[in-house]
Amino acid sequence: MAQDPTTFGPWERPDGSELTERERRVLEAVVRIYVETAEPAGSRNITRRFDLGVSPATVRNTMSDLEEKGYLLHPHTSAGRVPTDLAYRIFVNQLMRPQTLSNQEKDQIAAALDEVGATPVDRLVRQAIRALGLLSQELGVAAAPRLDGAVLERLDLFRVSSSKVLLVVQIRSGFVRTVYVDLQCEVPEDTLVTLTVLLNERLAGLTLGQIRDTVSERVRDAAPADDPAAEEILNIFMQSGPELFDWPELEGSEVHLGNTSVLASQPEFTSGAQLKELLQLTEERELLSRVLGSRVHTPGLQITIGAENPDRKLADFTLVTAEYRVGGLKGVIGVIGPTRMPYEKVIAIVEHTSSLVNRILR
Repeated sequence: MAQDPTTFGPWERPDGSELTERERRVLEAVVRIYVETAEPAGSRNITRRFDLGVSPATVRNTMSDLEEKGYLLHPHTSAGRVPTDLAYRIFVNQLMRPQTLSNQEKDQIAAALDEVGATPVDRLVRQAIRALGLLSQELGVAAAPRLDGAVLERLDLFRVSSSKVLLVVQIRSGFVRTVYVDLQCEVPEDTLVTLTVLLNERLAGLTLGQIRDTVSERVRDAAPADDPAAEEILNIFMQSGPELFDWPELEGSEVHLGNTSVLASQPEFTSGAQLKELLQLTEERELLSRVLGSRVHTPGLQITIGAENPDRKLADFTLVTAEYRVGGLKGVIGVIGPTRMPYEKVIAIVEHTSSLVNRILR
């Protein structure tokens, strides 16, 4: 249920400091009942399930006060209340209790990632978000590292045979790529030494994106005089530079999504209109790329709830992500689901999975 983001401006949204202890306990009870049942919480149900030490009438009055303060909504078809985005935010920041995963759940995540082995990063991330979705019953999401910004550490040329050269490219994130180059003429060892120095002077310290765009101009007319082997190697850089410094097997696609069906089974998506909205969101790759990309350079766990998200198309959803690192490159991994989310459980799953992914990538 989307909340109107204009109800409170970002500078005036309550932080819970104005709530009494009773209001906080009732608010927590409403959140827990609604998350568990997807049904509005009534005063009698709250007093039966939680030892608040007050009557249903007192709870009902407290809920009315919380509604006036913007923390609860009163659906017209029910006597109970449901949490607003503000209620979930107070719950996440102040009321929820840290939760740890069971050994079985940890083993399940580890087993999913062990299946990957020594494969490209995007395959590991795909397995991770699949495990996230199955355990959390939310939609796993991830943003792959963008290698355009990776910086070239150095490159080396090694003579393999009289007419074959091995190019070794190393970026600061720790990745190394090797490419064999066949030449039409014999390559002297001192030519490779000279070219290695020259190429590092002109290319080291630049990003892969900069090199792909400008390598031809940077190495043009750089060959030593009367050295056909050097000229041939530099021509290869001018003609094939974009391919030499493009590593799609590491980068993969920019946004990864898990299995939508686990999310579609939730009560929020039982109606055709709501399910259509969910499916449309999964097709908004540009939107998801932009939203996930904005979280890449913020370490730690990030949780945006409903109207806190930067686009109104996400106003019915909560996004929980954590950063992962591949050398000096960064991506994000997590889940997206309805705001009625078991936050304690989901946060524990995302934190553990991202930690395990980081450990494997190191």
